[in-house]
Amino acid sequence: MKKSLTQFLVEQQRRENAMPAQLRLLIEVVARACKVIGHTVNKGAITGSLGSIDQINVQGEVQKRLDVISNDILLDANEWGGNLAALASEEMEAIHPIPHRFPKGEYLLVYDPIDGSSNIDVNGVVGTIFSVLKAPESVAGREAVEADFLQPGTQQVAAGYAIYGPQTLLVLTVGTGVHAFSLDREMGSWVQTADHMTIPRATREFAINMANHRHWEAPMRRYIDELVAGKEGARAQDFNMRWMASMVGDVHRVLTRGGVFMYPTDTRPNMQNGKLRLMYEANPMAFLVEQAGGMATDGKRRILEIQPDSLHQRVGVVLGSTDEVARVAEYLSGSAAA
Repeated sequence: MKKSLTQFLVEQQRRENAMPAQLRLLIEVVARACKVIGHTVNKGAITGSLGSIDQINVQGEVQKRLDVISNDILLDANEWGGNLAALASEEMEAIHPIPHRFPKGEYLLVYDPIDGSSNIDVNGVVGTIFSVLKAPESVAGREAVEADFLQPGTQQVAAGYAIYGPQTLLVLTVGTGVHAFSLDREMGSWVQTADHMTIPRATREFAINMANHRHWEAPMRRYIDELVAGKEGARAQDFNMRWMASMVGDVHRVLTRGGVFMYPTDTRPNMQNGKLRLMYEANPMAFLVEQAGGMATDGKRRILEIQPDSLHQRVGVVLGSTDEVARVAEYLSGSAAA
């Protein structure tokens, strides 16, 4: 008989002795919120929750209705749980401390309520990404502030994502490998369907937005051109390209069968620091990828070792199968022979 998410978390708490009860309960609350978001995404056209609203978020992007709805679902679910000191969302400019009328917990939750928003109206893959940090001990006697969140990714105690596709899946790490759970819609429960997911070292598959080719720095263009050249090129083998325009979808494919996902910095003024957000996207995905035996870098540094300087900081991202990520990093560092 397959394990439920709760059974898995209780086993982790007992066997690994690495998961406090409060963290287990927090993950269960987030999982329940993702279940609600999944149902909301599924009924989007029926309930009129598709499309954009006349509002720009902190990232300078037009918000989708589902962005706002999903953000509210996560806020409402976590305010009363007693597991958090504060939350930070990609959709909100400032952090959200737990109101005084609710019990305050020991953790900080960072999340992107809907990743891949451009896919919403075309019924493409979208998801929710989350990361859990331990709050500084001093937060017990005061209200949380933004500086409390600015911890490197190595300090994450849990991370994961829900993916709303043909199946609704929850992929999770608490530092003891990567595990996947499928939502049984009839029973309303998360059921474990993958254990210790592993990324192969070598791959012939890559994911990148080729429309940005002309903007990339020369080393990145060189790397991609070698892949596209196939057997007739320097790599002497054919590669396949996949691109979902959803980090959740592309990284899930990497975790499932290997590959390398790239969203590098480029020469455009607004892209010189990258597109993806360190706290909301890069750190949790890097944690998952490393736990599955892969590698994650911004091109020059291990993502998990980057010290954040702001809540909405952006970075370049290259992650996935170790052999290819290391090669990209070698090219970008200038150490590869021309």
